[in-house]
Amino acid sequence: MSLIGRARARGVESLSLDSPANRNALSAALVGELADALTDCAKDPGVRAVVLTHTGNTFSAGADLRDPPHPDALVALLKQIVELPRPVVARVTGHVRAGGLGLLAACDIGVASHTASFAFTEVRIGVAPAVISLPLLPRTDPRALARYYLTGERFDAAEAARIGLLTAAGDDVDAVLEPVLDGLRRSAPEALAETKRLLTARVLESFDRDAAELTALSARLFASPQAREGMTAFLERRDPPWVM
Repeated sequence: MSLIGRARARGVESLSLDSPANRNALSAALVGELADALTDCAKDPGVRAVVLTHTGNTFSAGADLRDPPHPDALVALLKQIVELPRPVVARVTGHVRAGGLGLLAACDIGVASHTASFAFTEVRIGVAPAVISLPLLPRTDPRALARYYLTGERFDAAEAARIGLLTAAGDDVDAVLEPVLDGLRRSAPEALAETKRLLTARVLESFDRDAAELTALSARLFASPQAREGMTAFLERRDPPWVM
């Protein structure tokens, strides 16, 4: 059974994270299937743009703690979205947590409904938002990131748009998306690819400079006793021992 739904309308390929049983957590299998789907989109001249969306009430709950992807695979997926020679637009109507925010930040445009919510929950299970910082740090307000990285607080779509995590938010996500997709359909394919290259240069610099260090940090933290306890507490739906 595929974990990625696919549909096309007037040159816009919609890729849906379709693993609602685990809230579209980033498992090794889902990351691999999404990477394959994006590769297909890059090769297909009939694809003008990609919409990355989801089934269920959660865009992505972050890394699948039972079957996490290797940090290298997550880095490769995020870089693939940034480098894809097609604009990638995130369409969010549900919750986004931890690693799911990395997917969102890697997209060129992000739109969400006011039912969406966001949180960097890594610190609460004893790790850090390491790999996902590659697209997040160049694109998002640093003072806001300091708050939400360090506290794990939940914030809403309006705040996500204010800090640069989203492009726009509204009551009807598809109404907000309509002029965006219309504009992409009216744009020349090669011009879109070159314009995206201009816009992503700084983000790709962060991958080239920091990917190896942040991948090593992620692997070290996930293997630590603190993380094992934090993940066990999360799965058992109890507070870890450091909660005061």
